[in-house]
Amino acid sequence: MNTTILRKSVLGIAGLAFAGGVFAGPVTEAHAAPAMDAKPVAVVQADKPGVDKSKLIPHGVQGKQSRIDLDSEQTKNVKAIIAATKKSHMDERAAVISIATSLQESKLENLGHLGDRNDHDSLGLFQQRPSSGWGSPKQITDPEYATKAFLKGLKQVDGWQDMPLTEAAQTVQVSAYPDAYAQWERQAADLVAKYWNS
Repeated sequence: MNTTILRKSVLGIAGLAFAGGVFAGPVTEAHAAPAMDAKPVAVVQADKPGVDKSKLIPHGVQGKQSRIDLDSEQTKNVKAIIAATKKSHMDERAAVISIATSLQESKLENLGHLGDRNDHDSLGLFQQRPSSGWGSPKQITDPEYATKAFLKGLKQVDGWQDMPLTEAAQTVQVSAYPDAYAQWERQAADLVAKYWNS
């Protein structure tokens, strides 16, 4: 069996597992239709040596960009995502996709069970579901594990490096709002530029 067919088969099976999860509909505000209440957006600040600016947003941003102020816990989660990306031997672009995905799914907050506001079992930075095979609740509320699980799915997407961010993220996440990830690309790129070498 050639590698392409094998990858597509694995991705198809993974997609079916995910489809029973996030695709089932809005779970939290993180899955709600994107609010395009965008603040002015700064240019990507890739002034530190070693950050390849062309890798951060190779296709340009799509649509209106959103931005939120981060507290110390959210910043800690950004750094954890970057560290897990490096441990997974993936580049800055994978970190941008991961951070943008987490911005959409949880606003970079490591969410536990949300009670009545959560009609599924989505947890953590990426709103992954134990019942969909992402891991145990303890695992997917660990930022390193959750990021590596997301990146494992991303690696299975043929050509993810050449896709617009929202398409790559959606292929892994199977969200009911597939275009929502695009609005976070600029902030995610700024965060990677700022923290990749710190």
